[in-house]
Amino acid sequence: MLKVPCLVLDHDDTTVNSTATVHYPAFVAYMEMKKYNDRILSLEEYFNYNFEPGVIPMFTDACGLTEQEMQEEEVFWNKFVQEHIPKAYPGIREILEEQKRRGGKVCVISHSFSENIRRDYRENNLPEPDMIFGWESPPELRKPSPWPLEQIMRAYGFRPEELLVVDDLKPGYDMAKAAGVPFAAAGWANDIKKIEDFMRKNCGLYFKTVQELREYLF
Repeated sequence: MLKVPCLVLDHDDTTVNSTATVHYPAFVAYMEMKKYNDRILSLEEYFNYNFEPGVIPMFTDACGLTEQEMQEEEVFWNKFVQEHIPKAYPGIREILEEQKRRGGKVCVISHSFSENIRRDYRENNLPEPDMIFGWESPPELRKPSPWPLEQIMRAYGFRPEELLVVDDLKPGYDMAKAAGVPFAAAGWANDIKKIEDFMRKNCGLYFKTVQELREYLF
């Protein structure tokens, strides 16, 4: 009997180590290309803005990009991501393989594009997810909207308590809370006190290592 019939994973900094190795370098490269060196955030600031209020306010408010520049940045970022493959965290493959072996589902809800998520799973030799909801979704349907979770439950007939969202940032927590789905914080991506304090205080489950998640699930 599976404790969690449907495991719903974030992608960046939950399954793959990508912010520090791919997404932040892409951000820095774009800002340098635009000669906005004075607007470049530190890696910790970048993490914090992605945690709350999110990536869009980060670009508009903290970095002062126009709507046109944000569209340019998205194209630049996607090209950069396609050329740089992040590594899966050690132990993630074993969790996904065991979840599948026991007949469970694995779904992904992310702010990365689905094509890049599939590439990362393939290149890291991870089992293919059953469903993926990525950045290509309309803005109003992306995390923190509960819509992706509602689609998963509708597709497989799951009740909210049969899912577990595992995510490292607040949009995932907000999404799960809105859908009435249990949430576990992935704390292995960084040691930023603001993020860890919020997640430990507000989330039902907090895992500092991938191994702790595995022990909980199986």
